[in-house]
Amino acid sequence: MRNRARIMIPLVAAGLLAAACTGGGSTPTPPASQAQSQGAVASANPDSLPRNETLYTTGTQWGPPPNFNPIREWDSAVGTKGLVYETMFHYDPNAAKLTPWLAASGTWVDDTTYEVKLRPGVKWADGQPFTAKDVVFSFELGKMETIPYHNLWNWLKSAEATDDQTVKFTFSKANYQEWDFMLYSRSIVPEHIWKGRSEKDVLDGVNENPVGTGAYTFMSKDQDRVVLQRRDDWWGKAALNMEPKPRYIVDIATPSNEVAMGLLLQKGLDLSNNFLPGVANLVQGNFGLTTYYNEPPYMLSANTAWLVPNTTKKPMDDAAFRKALASSIDVKKIVEGVYGNLVKASSPTGLLPQWDQFVDQNVVGKSGFAFDAAKAKKLLADAGYKDGDGDGYVENKDGSKISLTLIVPSGWTDWMESARSISASAKTAGIQITPDFPDFNALVEKRAKGDFDLVINNERQLSNSPYTYYEYMFQLPVQKQQNTVNFARYENKQAWDLVQQLDQVKTDDVESMKKLTSQLQQIHLDDMPIIPLWYNGLWAQASTSVWKNWPASTGSAPKTGAVMWRNWLELGGFETLTQLQPSGS
Repeated sequence: MRNRARIMIPLVAAGLLAAACTGGGSTPTPPASQAQSQGAVASANPDSLPRNETLYTTGTQWGPPPNFNPIREWDSAVGTKGLVYETMFHYDPNAAKLTPWLAASGTWVDDTTYEVKLRPGVKWADGQPFTAKDVVFSFELGKMETIPYHNLWNWLKSAEATDDQTVKFTFSKANYQEWDFMLYSRSIVPEHIWKGRSEKDVLDGVNENPVGTGAYTFMSKDQDRVVLQRRDDWWGKAALNMEPKPRYIVDIATPSNEVAMGLLLQKGLDLSNNFLPGVANLVQGNFGLTTYYNEPPYMLSANTAWLVPNTTKKPMDDAAFRKALASSIDVKKIVEGVYGNLVKASSPTGLLPQWDQFVDQNVVGKSGFAFDAAKAKKLLADAGYKDGDGDGYVENKDGSKISLTLIVPSGWTDWMESARSISASAKTAGIQITPDFPDFNALVEKRAKGDFDLVINNERQLSNSPYTYYEYMFQLPVQKQQNTVNFARYENKQAWDLVQQLDQVKTDDVESMKKLTSQLQQIHLDDMPIIPLWYNGLWAQASTSVWKNWPASTGSAPKTGAVMWRNWLELGGFETLTQLQPSGS
C-alpha cells in the first residue's frame, strides 16, 4: 500500500491544533462529542453516532469513495473487501499459515485436486444462504479476460460445487504458492445478485448496494467518508467466537496534513494509517498516541522500496554498472535523514523481515552489497566506466555521457527527498543522477512503457510467500506494457524457471522453498535487476482516548497489524478490530 498523502508534522502540538481548525469547506466534520454520544443512533448522520461505539480511521481513501466493488481491490471504498465481502481464508503472517474463514477447511486430496469445506449456516446480509455455488460463481468470474485473477484459469481446469458446502477445484498443474495467495485474496460475491452482470459491470461497476457475508454493511457515504455498521447477525460471532468491537466504523478521506493530525490530537480520529514523519515526538510525548514499537522503527514492515533500473537502456543493461550503482547509495542517510528512523534499511535481498528464514546468509555474505563509494568507483573502473573529461562523472565505455533521471511521483515528499539523497550519494561515486518528479499518472504511464531510466517502486506487499516477491522481479515474458511486474524489463529465463518451480512447491515444504529462494537470491545479487533500499512501514498511529488494546510488540497486546489498507484486513487487520477495548472500560 502506498500512501498518497504526505503528512508533515510541525513540532508544536498547539500549532497543530490551531492549524486543524482552518481549511474551510474541505475540513471533515469532527465526530460528536462523548457528551452527545449516549443513546441510540437517530439517523445515518455520522455526527450522531455514539462516540464510544465508533472507530474513526483515515489513511486509505484520498477522495470520495469511487465504488463498492470487491473485484476492484485497488480503489474500492475502505472495508469493501474484508469488512463487507469476505474471503475463504485469512492469512496469519506471524504463524505463517492460512486461517479458515468462510471455509471451515481446505485439503489437497491429490496433487491436482483441492477440496474446500464451507462453514454451515453462513448467510448473506440480505438473508440468503451462502453456498458452494457462490464460491464457484466468484472464481468463474475470472474467466472474463479483464478480471484481475484471469490468469488463474491458465492452470485451474474447473471449480465444481459437489454439494452445498463443498467445492472441488481441479488443476492442470498445481501452483501451490499462488493458490494459497488466491485462497485469502479472492472476495466471494453472491451469485443471486451478480449473475448476469456484463464483464464491464463486473470490473468497472460501482456496485452501489453491496451485499456481503462480512461483519459490516455500508450505512452511508459522503464526499469525504464512508460509514460502516456492524451486523448483529454476523456468522463469525458463533463460528469464530469473535466480534469486531466498534459498532460503527467511519473512514474519513482527510484532505490535508493539518486536518489528519489535528483530528488525531483532538481525539476525533482513532487510527491514522498515514505516513507521519516526526511521529516519534508524539509517541514519546504525552499525547495518548501509540505505535507498534515504542522505539525506531515504530512500525511493522509492509513492503520493500526498490530502486528499479531500466535494464533495456545503457548503462543499466550492464550488471556490473547496476552493482556499482547499488554500492553508491547511502541508505542509512535516507533512513535517518528522510525518515527519522521510521523505516529500516533493507537486507540486500530485499526480503521482508517476516521472511527472514528464507534469507541465505551465505549468499548475502558472499555476494551482498552495502554503501561504499570507494568500492563503487572501483567496480565502475574495472567495468570500463571512466571519467574521461574530468567533470567528476564517469562516461559510458564508448565515451558518451551518462546522465540518468530518477523519477518518483510529485508530492510524495519522502520519496522526493530520498531521490535527492540517492543523487547526492551516487555523485560521490561518479554517477550522475537527476531527480525528476512527474505527476503520479504520468509516472505510471512512463513506467509501463519503459520510458524511464530509474524509478523507485514498492508494489509488492507482505504475502503468504516470497514467491510473490520473486514473481514481481523475474516474470516473463516482458510485454510492450509492463503494468504490474518486472518494471526493470529484466530477462533471465533461468530465474523465471526457478520462480515457476517455487510456485509448485507445497507451502509447508519450507526446505524446498529455501533451496529455490537461495538460488534466486544468488541470481538477484549477481545481476541486481532491482536494488532493495528500505522497508516501508505499515503506518499506524492510534489514539488511546476512545479505544485501547492496540497492537504492540510488548506484553499481551495483539501482534496483528492495525491497518485499514485494502487487502490487509485479511492479514490481521480484521483480527485487530476484534481485540480492541473501549478505553472507558
